[in-house]
Amino acid sequence: MLTPLQKRFRYHFRGNRQTNVISKPEWYLAQVLLWIGNHTQFLDEKIQPILDKVGSSVNARLEFSRGLMMLILEKLAADIPCLLYDDNLFCHLVDEVLLFEKELHSVHGYPSTFANCMHILSEETCFQRWLTVERKFALQKMDSMLSSEAAWISQYKDITDVDEMKVPDCAETFMTLLLVITGKYKNLPTASRKLQFLELQKDLVDDFRIRLTQVMKEETRASLGFRYCAILNAVNYISAVLADWADNVFFLQLQQAALEVFAENNTLSKLQLGQLASMESSVFDDMINLLERLKHDMLTRQVDHVFREVKDAAKLYKKERWLSLPSQSEQAVMSLSSSACPLLLTLRDRLLQLEQQLCFSLFKVFWQMLVEKLDIYIYQEIILANHFNEGGAAQLHFDMTRNLFPLFSHYCKRPENYFKHVKEACILLNLNVGSALLLRDVLQSTSGQPPATAALNEVGIYKLAQQDVEILLNLRTNWPNTGK
Repeated sequence: MLTPLQKRFRYHFRGNRQTNVISKPEWYLAQVLLWIGNHTQFLDEKIQPILDKVGSSVNARLEFSRGLMMLILEKLAADIPCLLYDDNLFCHLVDEVLLFEKELHSVHGYPSTFANCMHILSEETCFQRWLTVERKFALQKMDSMLSSEAAWISQYKDITDVDEMKVPDCAETFMTLLLVITGKYKNLPTASRKLQFLELQKDLVDDFRIRLTQVMKEETRASLGFRYCAILNAVNYISAVLADWADNVFFLQLQQAALEVFAENNTLSKLQLGQLASMESSVFDDMINLLERLKHDMLTRQVDHVFREVKDAAKLYKKERWLSLPSQSEQAVMSLSSSACPLLLTLRDRLLQLEQQLCFSLFKVFWQMLVEKLDIYIYQEIILANHFNEGGAAQLHFDMTRNLFPLFSHYCKRPENYFKHVKEACILLNLNVGSALLLRDVLQSTSGQPPATAALNEVGIYKLAQQDVEILLNLRTNWPNTGK
């Protein structure tokens, strides 16, 4: 059955025939798939029963396919040396062979243990060329995706449900490129070949990270700008996807293979081998760590920028006359200090801007980092630097609890818990005189002994140390005149 087909194949795809075109491997690959498909029913219904009858273990369809596969392997062995140094032709051949292999295994059930094209692609000369060409074309694609006009725009920006990560187009295209490369090499017969491709992918991630860093450095003057935020979203997305891939069965198997190679070559310390073996670390850990460091640096720069603006806007508020403000009973209704308006407006505008430009997880880290700095700043530069009469303490409490904290209520249920220093300072400054006297006496009587934790907890103080509480109590001016 195979003989006439072999003759036809060699007639059409050898020598000077018009059908033998080195740039058209799809012609002979499609022809073989066609023959396999056309003979399937006949082999299964007519030939297989005869073999079964005589107790043969031969599978007619698979043996027929294997016979035709030998023609393909012969043809590839003859053609590959001729197009090894024409990148476009070689790349086209590899793509066509991979499509052929995919259909052969998925549609026609050809076993991967039988001779197949992946063995030829794995031969040293051909494989090294394949790696080189993949790298070259990947770098070209990276150039074009980063220079595209739409590089930093999310293609899902108008679809809120899909656009949670706010991924710029270049980052998504890059991860798709890596995914395509994985699809190409995942069926290679040996782990060592797969690991070489994995190294290529890691090199590409590193290259892309360096390119993102370069673009980011051009944007550092505008660290709240659209492009800077897009780069940050890109770094976050790539890191998240790599962390996700690290748990994928295919990459876990590669990690196991890498472990065996490292153990043989003694290239890692016992600690590193132990981490890989226990799955504590993954094949992408080095990449993820570098991306996370870049992400943290970029976020820190944004937080510092906003924090500088907020400090500038708070200059008037710092100079507020806390010592001589009217008490609550002297005012018809409490209102926000006018000197606090620039501070709160700056804060509100920057939070709204970054909420729109950063993805949810990044924005959450951003505002929490900002609040941490803000809490310490207000506590040290405004509260500890002033003295407060009853009206001043009440005004500070109103400004903080009714105006500053609610700015963050959109992002968490209890924003005051992120302003622990400020919240507890407000409590101490606004304690009624009797409770404040009692607390001061307790603290003074226990000085040198274990801190009066219970007494502090009773009034709602958990964060501040005992000496801080004493300092804050001394900032109050509304103590009764006891003649001391």
